[in-house]
Amino acid sequence: MNAFSLDGQVALVTGAGRGIGLAFAKALAEAGAQIYVNDLSTQVAEEACHVIEKLGGVARPAVFNVTDFDALDGIVDGIASEAGRLDILMNNAGILIRSPIEDHKMSEFSRVIDINLNGVYAMSRACARPMKAQKRGRIINVGSVMSISSRPGVISYVAAKHGVLGLTRGLAAELGPHNITVNAIGPGYILTEMNQHVLGTPFEQVVIDRTPMARWAAPEELTGTAVFLASQAASFITGQLLMVDGGMTSNSLLVDTPNLGASS
Repeated sequence: MNAFSLDGQVALVTGAGRGIGLAFAKALAEAGAQIYVNDLSTQVAEEACHVIEKLGGVARPAVFNVTDFDALDGIVDGIASEAGRLDILMNNAGILIRSPIEDHKMSEFSRVIDINLNGVYAMSRACARPMKAQKRGRIINVGSVMSISSRPGVISYVAAKHGVLGLTRGLAAELGPHNITVNAIGPGYILTEMNQHVLGTPFEQVVIDRTPMARWAAPEELTGTAVFLASQAASFITGQLLMVDGGMTSNSLLVDTPNLGASS
């Protein structure tokens, strides 16, 4: 038996139309899972499904908003009923609004928390029901280096991602007796289509300087961790945050450190 195989399993990936979410969906499909691709856009979700199908996978669109809290139970029940089961939830949907605190409106703060944290809870709550019924499940949350660190200008994102870590641990404690594991992945800085604009800017070099691997990551470099956490190989791992950040959070003094002399 291949402990990393996802053959016969069903996975729902939120925010999977593009970027990191699509990379996660493709990797889970390549490992054998049937994928439900969530996005707000029918066109984007269907295009992502075609990409997965061209790779030999099975995918269906799941068009809904993770903040449509009152509807999520019915949506998830419909997916589980159609597929016959629901084994894996990947909470990937998220947004980032950049602004200093004096310009960061309460409506913006609330929107980021709603999508990046409340949406994770609501989706986990909805998916736990069919997972409990089948006595098995995997919930994988997408955290961030900002789950255990911070930087100025993204206060709502930092708050939400710290919350995702706490939520991961709380869900793990509650759902463990039902054979449902809950873990989080902490990506470092990933070069996706959405942040191509940083290429050639000072911020691109700041990230490189602060990362021991001395580069940004490609989305595909996150996906092995997702397949591992979804698989039987990780059956006794729960409540954990696995950093995939090139060493950034283990090396906070890499740059901008004054010369402290030769003392050890």
